[in-house]
Amino acid sequence: MKKTGIKKLFAVCLTAAMMAALLTSCGGSAKAPEAAPAPAKAAEETGESAAKPIDKDAFDKLLASGVKADDADIEASEWASKVKKAGVLRVGGVRTSFLFSQLDETDGSLRGFDAGLWQLLANYILGDPSAYEITQVDSSTRESVLQSDQVDAVFATYSITDSRKEVISFAGPYYTSQQGILVKAGNSEITGVDSLAGKTVATQAGSTGPDILAEFAPEATIQEFETDQEAATALSQGRVDAYVTDYTLQLSTMVKNPGIYDMAGDAFGPVDPYGVGLPKDSDGVEFVNAFLKKIEDDGTWEKLWKVTLGDRTGISSAPPAPQIGE
Repeated sequence: MKKTGIKKLFAVCLTAAMMAALLTSCGGSAKAPEAAPAPAKAAEETGESAAKPIDKDAFDKLLASGVKADDADIEASEWASKVKKAGVLRVGGVRTSFLFSQLDETDGSLRGFDAGLWQLLANYILGDPSAYEITQVDSSTRESVLQSDQVDAVFATYSITDSRKEVISFAGPYYTSQQGILVKAGNSEITGVDSLAGKTVATQAGSTGPDILAEFAPEATIQEFETDQEAATALSQGRVDAYVTDYTLQLSTMVKNPGIYDMAGDAFGPVDPYGVGLPKDSDGVEFVNAFLKKIEDDGTWEKLWKVTLGDRTGISSAPPAPQIGE
């Protein structure tokens, strides 16, 4: 098979824990040579990263030990039966999300929290975590690939919203987050969402960012970018003053670019539940929810969080897993 790969209080507390961990981990960064004439570049531009890599062996062993569905459960689901018959789980996802789904060019594997979930699902249905094919998606194409039957499911830090539920269905949630404000390291002008007035703020087109900024920072000038990488690069180059998007994605950017970015203030906005995108009214919702509940109950969810997020950010305790179906 070819590879191409909790409620608001919790989120605020998690923010504090993450920042403490990051300050500790960044304290040991090597200093740049004093004579260096050019400013430091972000890892998005250099292709390099000083962040802690994922433990590949632990990740792969976790996938291989995942639970498998009973034949009767698969046969009872039209969605799962279709996947089983095809012999492959067609996934809409990404290859460049450092903590959630990143391509390892040394072996062609995709690893991260989202990637681990869909590979566990492939193993659950097909008995093989590698039995998947990925179609690259971004914030503006996640619904369309489901509507056109290009993929069976979308795993892409995909926020569950009422507008999206009008055209697709969601299983989950399997994770929650809020919005974070990324600024260039050393920026003391932006200290939180209340200081974004009059600033040029990047966010991702097609994400929840523009609407949240319109509500919480109405006096900011919003500049939309197609991808997370484009927005972060614009910030590193000084073309925008801040970048607002999902806090966990910001954490990813900050961790893999030590000394380049800072987080300004606390996470803000509504608690953002991540879900698995599925075709509208698909019985795959019940099937995938049953899968998610099983991996929460048997500890696999927590182990996956630890190897993909906890170990790499210095956060020792996993958050409570979200209540499936809420």
